Amino acid sequence: MPPKVLLGLSGGVDSAVAAYILKQQGYEVTCCFMRNWDSYANNDILGNPLINNELCPQEEDYNDAVRVAEILGLPLRRVDYIAEYWEEVFQNFLDEYQRGRTPNPDILCNKYIKFSHFLNYAIDYGFEMIATGHYAKVEHKNDRSYLLRAKDKSKDQSYFLSQISPFALSKVLFPLGDITKKEVRKIAEELKLPIAKKKDSTGICFIGERNFKVFLKNYIPAKEGPIHDIDSQKIIGEHGGVMYYTIGQRKGLMVGGKGGPYFVIGKDVKKNILYVSGKNENYWLTSDSCVVGSLNWFNETKAEDIKSARFRYRQADTEVEVKDIKKEITVGYPEGARAVTVGQQAVFYCDEYCLGGGVIEKVYKGEEDIEKLIKRYHEN
Repeated sequence: MPPKVLLGLSGGVDSAVAAYILKQQGYEVTCCFMRNWDSYANNDILGNPLINNELCPQEEDYNDAVRVAEILGLPLRRVDYIAEYWEEVFQNFLDEYQRGRTPNPDILCNKYIKFSHFLNYAIDYGFEMIATGHYAKVEHKNDRSYLLRAKDKSKDQSYFLSQISPFALSKVLFPLGDITKKEVRKIAEELKLPIAKKKDSTGICFIGERNFKVFLKNYIPAKEGPIHDIDSQKIIGEHGGVMYYTIGQRKGLMVGGKGGPYFVIGKDVKKNILYVSGKNENYWLTSDSCVVGSLNWFNETKAEDIKSARFRYRQADTEVEVKDIKKEITVGYPEGARAVTVGQQAVFYCDEYCLGGGVIEKVYKGEEDIEKLIKRYHEN
């Protein structure tokens, strides 16, 4: 009997082609659409009316999934994880933003929803493996499972998978690991799938593309405050809420005509101050070490195994030094890295292998915490 696989079919081109590839490889494939966000349902959970209510596009995605499953001749299930997504992903997302940190909801979504609740659902219904349309590779050998970068480096999503459990990794197939996005589109067109040219999904996992500030204002009240130029020690404008800005951000500061360009270099949530720099941003944005916690390793990892780290998804790898593996680790990068940000993920690699990752808790320039350095410089 071929292995029974439950594939997450999102209504997009990647998961559709992943389903087709698995079927061609001889797996017994069942598709499943996950519904994890509902504006009205989450409004009820919140207990307050939405200020800027926007309809969720998931019903359209579900209809696309239905059409794809029919064309491929595969059964389709549907599961709802609205409450789970709210409690385990979105509430954490809001809490972190209110602390002035910059979380990554896609990583949390993978950890708690796709590779936990969805995996448990698959096991409960007798499936041996789950599969998704992620661009990554997995090797199952010698009773261990290894996560690797995808062939298509421009689409590689190993960064977003760094927090899934070793058990989950042992139950996963990634059919797109060895093909490129261009090849995926070509296969979809040859199959005459209606989603062959559908735009890639962007924005927050399962929530989609939104005006980010407008969307967050539905849940976190905006509080205006000063934009402080750390170089001139002058207030040069007013922000709409420090939690809406990220370290290294340049656009959307609304301080045109006052010098610059300006970059966000820090935030003081308690005093509601946004710090920017227009002359020395490289100094303020460049760090040489950080502390990483909430660590997840796919297999036993030694400090010398770690060759590089990625501190943001679109950022190039940075060569790093780690002296020992503890509950929290200090990661050094003597050549410096730009805009390493508290609350984001540090993901560790040994060449093509993704070893795991964790949450950035502190960022240092020399011996000093950069957040404290900026505040001390301002106060003096």
